[in-house]
Amino acid sequence: MASAPRTTSRTADDDWWRSAVVYQVYVRSFADANSDGVGDLQGIRQRLPYLRDLGVDALWLTPFYTSPQVDAGYDVADYRNVDPLFGDLTDFDEMITDAHALGLRIIVDMVPNHTSSAHPWFAAALAAGPGSPERERYLFAEGKGEQGELPPNDWESIFGGPAWTRVVDGQWYLHLFDPAQPDLNWRHPEVRAEFEDVLRFWLDRGVDGFRIDVAHGMIKAEGLPDVGFNSMTTGQRQSELLGKGRLPYFDQDEVHDIYRAWRPILDSYPGGRMAVAEAWAETPQRLARYIGPDELHQAFSFDFLDATWSADSFRKVIDTALAESTIVGAPTTWVLSNHDRQRHVTRYGDGEVGLRRARAAALLMFALPGCVYVYQGEELGLPEVLDLPDELRQDPAFRRTGESRDGCRVPIPWGGELPPYGFGPDGSELSWLPAPATWRSLSVAAQTAAPGSTLELYRTALRIRHEHPALAGLDAITWLETEPGVLAFRRTTGDAEVTCVVNISGADVTVRGYGRPLVASADLTERGDGHVLPVDAAAWFERR
Repeated sequence: MASAPRTTSRTADDDWWRSAVVYQVYVRSFADANSDGVGDLQGIRQRLPYLRDLGVDALWLTPFYTSPQVDAGYDVADYRNVDPLFGDLTDFDEMITDAHALGLRIIVDMVPNHTSSAHPWFAAALAAGPGSPERERYLFAEGKGEQGELPPNDWESIFGGPAWTRVVDGQWYLHLFDPAQPDLNWRHPEVRAEFEDVLRFWLDRGVDGFRIDVAHGMIKAEGLPDVGFNSMTTGQRQSELLGKGRLPYFDQDEVHDIYRAWRPILDSYPGGRMAVAEAWAETPQRLARYIGPDELHQAFSFDFLDATWSADSFRKVIDTALAESTIVGAPTTWVLSNHDRQRHVTRYGDGEVGLRRARAAALLMFALPGCVYVYQGEELGLPEVLDLPDELRQDPAFRRTGESRDGCRVPIPWGGELPPYGFGPDGSELSWLPAPATWRSLSVAAQTAAPGSTLELYRTALRIRHEHPALAGLDAITWLETEPGVLAFRRTTGDAEVTCVVNISGADVTVRGYGRPLVASADLTERGDGHVLPVDAAAWFERR
């Protein structure tokens, strides 16, 4: 049953982001309005009522800018325009107008570490030659060896292989990702001025926030020093140090100067415009530096992505993240899946076991204070697609490492009996990646109003999260004593109290003393004065 449109003004709460539910839209895989097999902005526009009824507060859109699409739009050729694959600026304006009318905010991806090699700046840099002002906008360097035939240093691409490519005049340029994504020189004033103007361009069009891609990466250490090891010499990839150690091309102190320049721009617009960092740092203290009243509003907490299915692992992740939020004085941002990581249904065991655990993990996450990010399709219980044919995979990392992110990017199913399950208009059979036959029963249409479906679980949990005073605020959690393998914590606001219990013990447990059940990821049965919580299940209990 559809809920009534929200009446809250976008400008009514500048701190909306502190406890928001943000839905990540992977644009090319969400909804296709023009039958070409690729999702687009008009497709998003048509599905906005679904997202409003799901109970989310904002949408984060992956890049839709003009791009050769080498890395799914994260190789941007024009930061102020929409790629024809997704529509045009009019489509964007219509979409954001409709979203705001439904009470939904829009966060867009900003990709400042690198441009596309098709960007006019890079074309000019190649044409101008060594020592030119045009090349100063990027990171060109002379090679090592007698003829400069070796890369300038031992840096590796996150996608595998060297982070340097040589051009015809003999110089090398840096690309921490694909060769089609040359890194910008953020010590150059033109680069800084350009992106400040890009921010204003989209803020003027009404966007409510930015997700900053590779927010830790724009500044490289002076002199471009070696890391000291790489996969060729030790078998260990440098990317394995992400979040664990320091690399000369990530998390340099000067990067904070950039965000201190961006924050006044965001603050100059009404309505609580915000920015969230995709940042990796070696300690919570260094990650905390990205957040604050003079820098960014949020930084993703990625620890859930690496948590194992155990009470100890989840408890450690939650305690660490909440401690980090205390350091920065800003709420935690929780995330179970995104477009770069295997879907958590599959991480937790796949099949029925993985789905059962994923449903429980969702209730665990939604019960925590702070902001939560939901990746499209997780509300349907979608698993990772593990058997995509190699010839259909488009992730550039696959060609360099054999690892692919395409399995979590398959277009989501909306309805119907045959693939691609309503991804496009009626009768459209095109889809840029194929959906498995098993997804017919996981579609939005199949799960809507279906008792016990994952979609209805999400709708119910998000409605309660928004409406219940014990969950709607940012009050701290209180851990409760439980038997081994069971997590239980309480949220309290005034006289309102909600307890979240998660059973990871391997056997059913009886829960007593927490009040009446509000929602559960699996059926509860009464036993005496308590309720039996099945294995790999979670439930919320209320006492007022």
